[in-house]
Amino acid sequence: MGKIITEKLETTGQYFAFLGELFRCLGRRPFRVKQYLLEIEHLGLNSLFVIILSTGSMGMIFALQMVSLLLDFQAEIGTGAAVAVAMGREIAPVITALMLIAKNGSAMAAELGTMRVTEQIDALEAMSISAEHYLVLPKVVACLLVFPILTLLANMVGSLGAYLVSVNLFNIESAGYVDYLFDFLSPRDIFMGLVKSAVMGIIVSTICCFTGLRASQGAKGVGDGATRAVVASSVSILVADYLLTTIILRFIYQ
Repeated sequence: MGKIITEKLETTGQYFAFLGELFRCLGRRPFRVKQYLLEIEHLGLNSLFVIILSTGSMGMIFALQMVSLLLDFQAEIGTGAAVAVAMGREIAPVITALMLIAKNGSAMAAELGTMRVTEQIDALEAMSISAEHYLVLPKVVACLLVFPILTLLANMVGSLGAYLVSVNLFNIESAGYVDYLFDFLSPRDIFMGLVKSAVMGIIVSTICCFTGLRASQGAKGVGDGATRAVVASSVSILVADYLLTTIILRFIYQ
């Protein structure tokens, strides 16, 4: 048990040292704009279909559950407001992060892990090229930009899915549904989700890249590293979601 705890503490220390190195790379030249744009395209544009499908389904499912609950109170017209607030604060950032971990997080870890075991990263370092600056920083910056944008899209798609279910399936009056939605939904709810998604983007990208860079033992090590990256980043964003919710509700909503 002591050995396991020591190894975990050592890994945590290495992760924070890795974050410090990334921070030092922020203002370092050259600025490889093309690399950043390629990462944004890969992480953002290529993930649109997954985000639309997953968050649209979540909005519809949540609307079904809310209508069945609010019918007992004759308040089913408030379904849109409940779904929109829940999507803005919690569902959209978390579902977006989980989908991007499944699609892109494991790929980042596997890519860097393969480069590590095939000694491509060692070759970069032999040419005095920092792997953190050349390979990792573009992914982190791309995630920081892409996660909030996709979360905004998730909010719209989820609310639209809830609207279609509520109005077409349960015959809820459309104008009243929309009025209630905008009466209860505030910009603070959307802002809360965007802050969470930006933090989650940094957490996901740094954990996956850190795990990939530490891969070893050939193909098996790459696979194990990708698995660890997915598990660690998924658990981390849920813990971060709780902490951010506590901080935001205590200091912003009061």
